[in-house]
Amino acid sequence: MAVAAMLMVGHVSAEQNDSTDVKRKKVAVVLSGGGAKGMAHIGVLKVLEKAGIPIDYITGTSMGSIIGGLYSIGYNANSLDSMVRVQDWSYVITDKEDLRNQSLSDRRKQYTYVYSTGMTIGKRNMNAGGFIKGKNLAELFQQLCTGFTDSLDFTNDLAIPFACVATNIVDNSEVVFHSGKLPQAMRASMAIPVAFSPVRIGDMILVDGGMKNNYPADVARAMGAEVIIGVTVQGAPKVAEDIGGTMSILSQIIDVNCKNKYDENLAITDLHLQVDTKGYGSASFSQTAIDTLIRRGEELAMRHWDDIIALKSLIGVPESYHREILYPLRPKVMTEKHCITNVTYENMTPQDERFLRQKFNLNKIDSIDAKLAQQITTSMRVDLFYQTAECRLVPEKLPIDELSRRAVIHGIWPEKQKEWEESDGVHVYLTAGNRKSVQLHAGVRYDTEEYAALQLGLDIPFRTAIPMNTDITLRLGKRMMARGELTIHPFSISRPTLVYAFHRNDIDIYSEGDRDYNVRYNQFQAEIIPINHDLRHFNIQYGLRWDYMHYRNMLGTETGILGTLKNEHFYSYHARINYNSEDDWQFPTRGARFKAGYSYLTDNFAKLDGKAGMSDVNANWRMSFSLNSRFTLQPMIYGRLLFGTVVPPSFGNTIGGDWFGHYVEQQMPFAGIGNMEYIDHQFVAAQLQAQQRIGGNSYVLLRAAVGQQAGVLKELLDHHTLIGGQIAYFYNTLFGPAGVTAGYSNRTKKPYIYLNLGYEF
Repeated sequence: MAVAAMLMVGHVSAEQNDSTDVKRKKVAVVLSGGGAKGMAHIGVLKVLEKAGIPIDYITGTSMGSIIGGLYSIGYNANSLDSMVRVQDWSYVITDKEDLRNQSLSDRRKQYTYVYSTGMTIGKRNMNAGGFIKGKNLAELFQQLCTGFTDSLDFTNDLAIPFACVATNIVDNSEVVFHSGKLPQAMRASMAIPVAFSPVRIGDMILVDGGMKNNYPADVARAMGAEVIIGVTVQGAPKVAEDIGGTMSILSQIIDVNCKNKYDENLAITDLHLQVDTKGYGSASFSQTAIDTLIRRGEELAMRHWDDIIALKSLIGVPESYHREILYPLRPKVMTEKHCITNVTYENMTPQDERFLRQKFNLNKIDSIDAKLAQQITTSMRVDLFYQTAECRLVPEKLPIDELSRRAVIHGIWPEKQKEWEESDGVHVYLTAGNRKSVQLHAGVRYDTEEYAALQLGLDIPFRTAIPMNTDITLRLGKRMMARGELTIHPFSISRPTLVYAFHRNDIDIYSEGDRDYNVRYNQFQAEIIPINHDLRHFNIQYGLRWDYMHYRNMLGTETGILGTLKNEHFYSYHARINYNSEDDWQFPTRGARFKAGYSYLTDNFAKLDGKAGMSDVNANWRMSFSLNSRFTLQPMIYGRLLFGTVVPPSFGNTIGGDWFGHYVEQQMPFAGIGNMEYIDHQFVAAQLQAQQRIGGNSYVLLRAAVGQQAGVLKELLDHHTLIGGQIAYFYNTLFGPAGVTAGYSNRTKKPYIYLNLGYEF
């Protein structure tokens, strides 16, 4: 392979310089497993580079195989340090999809459900066997190993000869990778049993190599190493008092098994560096933990500086010897663009190929990078419902005439034509796995108003010439809901949709802070949305909807805002626009959110109660401005204006709570009002929120709001101004934000406290 060959030239050149300067012994670095604790290996490698220790072989297990494998293809210690710090490990070590470049509806699901999995009914899932399938890890390895993703000889095709260890649970044997696909070998070596799905290669089912050989110094010796430098990150042995919960028992079982061959391998090690990882575990992937572990590895190696320098004598190089680090290509691998020579679609239907070509302009673009490759594979899993998706970039030369044509198109001929002719292109292989039969989602939340609630989602694709899918949602709790959507995908961005929904509502309505009504009713909805443009930041809809309100009972006073309720049906025309460029759905630090809508409500497609229909104009706009890395200001303006002689109570304006449309569709939040209250038909408000991040996942929010209401628009400023404020603390958990909110307003004239755990739905 071209990239591998270029690195090999640099490596061979360095080795030739070594051999001409001095005859020396061959040196191996051995890196143990240990999950996140293995980040300490990077700190040790920094010092070994500083000391000028030559490295002829590198072996590793689990995290040691990842650090070692990347080092062997050209990532020096500094580039490894930079790489691990910029990764979002909360995403990498899960099976979550990166939906930042997907449609708004897909992004919304990510912040509604805490669990999502795909299932292929009727076919055995060969990627099962662990809580985490490891697709994001596999994709990251694929990107980091660009140029080294085909089957290779790890001894002859890599800059530094490399080997890693996995365990075959079919016969409990040790498997040593000296060849194969490098990303697959690293993924197999770190497949922690139960946590990650195993890797299947032929008749082998491979899991974490630490189960048989967590510190493979013997593998390095067999490769030809005469001097071994070893790094381990295991903590002190546990005693009975340390083993209590389920996870500690599982951890102890793994640790005990990882002792296989450990003492024997230590005995053949010339310099053993045992890093102190106390306080951190295999899953400690926070930024603070990574920084500390790398620093501890570097500090430990520096304390052994004299031993490392003395080792040079054993190796046979003078103390002044310093090897040249010739790895210029690897640090740019995640950002560099590669010229596309060809695109091959594997295991895909012609319709799916056409969808990808249209969505990503694959017939027109002539370059690809890691970011685009990830966007394509995400779309294959999310839009096209494939269980797995892979994008491989295989180096390949472009024909001279095609290079010349592209040089002319880009206006760089003839100045850079020679440079282009000497550069590498890539053949892009897009490979799909089995198609999912269904995608299952599950969300759960608790709050002091509704107590517990559960929401389930089911996406089912249809195998039709034009891609279609149905989305079924079921909500259980005080408010129950069943909703079905049928979406057609004739084009990459247009999604005509049919919707039918049933809501069983049980809502408390307050008046100036005191509960006034409890209304129970069923709402049936059917909607056709012929125009539904769903893009990354935009969603535009036009449609016709039917609503039927069936009121079961109302507890409270007999007169008031709602009056006497009767069953009724409505037909309405809707136009909506939704824009969202915020960088986070829950706690954004930059970007904007804008929603606007217009609807015309009737009871016979033209009029309402014999008069002109009701017009509903609503909008909200929020911006985020970060003053530093932790503090963000978020101003927002919003409102809803209702026009018409008749305004049905079920569509009247309501305010209260923290979210838009939480209890009923027309609900608007207002700081200091915790429960839903009816207000006049004309309402506008402004809000300012200050968001302070504390630590990594804690947030303090201060919110102040003012609002004006009136029965008619011209009197909007003549009425008493609503004022409210609140303070909230949230901790961003895996199950969604968990926190408490306290507020006060001049409408309710009393404080309120609200507890919440989970995403809003």
